[in-house]
Amino acid sequence: MLKGMITIFGIFLLTTSAQASEPLSVDRAVTNSLELSFPNESKIQPEISDFDVLNYILMSNEDGERWVVVTIRNKATGTRTLNQKHLLGLLASGERVHPHEFKQAYLGNETISLTLNFGESKFPVLEVYSRDKI
Repeated sequence: MLKGMITIFGIFLLTTSAQASEPLSVDRAVTNSLELSFPNESKIQPEISDFDVLNYILMSNEDGERWVVVTIRNKATGTRTLNQKHLLGLLASGERVHPHEFKQAYLGNETISLTLNFGESKFPVLEVYSRDKI
């Protein structure tokens, strides 16, 4: 009997976890850089890179998932690898968050659009940015 209950409970857990999350909807597209001025006492910055964020489309769902389709250009003439440390998302709370872990190789001067997950938050993503060499 206990074995049967465990089996039924396991099937229930698998069914529940296999259900798809809420569909994403587009919040807005951003083509020009925004000028937001939230304090950054922790001095959180993306790693310096040769990548330039050209534009992005912000998406979310009722579960609070935050996704962004971002178009990025490699300004270098050689191959570079972009990862989550090169980008930051600015939330409406002023918090800065990196996207979930990823890696994408870029050829010199190549432009690629990526769909990135910025996790769950009750605050929307307002901006996605990189940091140039100084």
